[in-house]
Amino acid sequence: MDTLSYKTVSANKNTVQKEWVVVDATDQILGRLAARVAMILRGKHKASFTPHVDCGDNVIIINAEKVKLTGLKAQQREYIRHSGYPGGQKSETVESLMNRRPTAVVERSIKGMLPKNRLGSELFRNLHVFVGEKHPHEAQQPKKIDLNTIK
Repeated sequence: MDTLSYKTVSANKNTVQKEWVVVDATDQILGRLAARVAMILRGKHKASFTPHVDCGDNVIIINAEKVKLTGLKAQQREYIRHSGYPGGQKSETVESLMNRRPTAVVERSIKGMLPKNRLGSELFRNLHVFVGEKHPHEAQQPKKIDLNTIK
């Protein structure tokens, strides 16, 4: 066996096979959903994974308002932001943010699990979160997947 003839194949943006997938967030636990979707966005579930290339799939999440949080996280966890001015710190519980904008909770948890660089920003653009069953991406013919089957 000639081991010198093996070549490591790295994917690039021309050779990557990107797909569209739909994930139903109904009764899914937020952290587990976010971890698995981040893995799909990154492309780590594919054999052709290359760390410096966007080789993940485009993900559509439906029913974002039906995601679950365990324990008292909905009342106790706070999202903090700052305007940049003195006294400009504001905090909001997950429960109030879910009432106001349910997609923001899912997007924020997934964004936190992506790389903090230009690649992470590019990967985040492949995520589409919607309230309810309807989404405007039917033309892409997305496949419905079950997150429990992906390891």
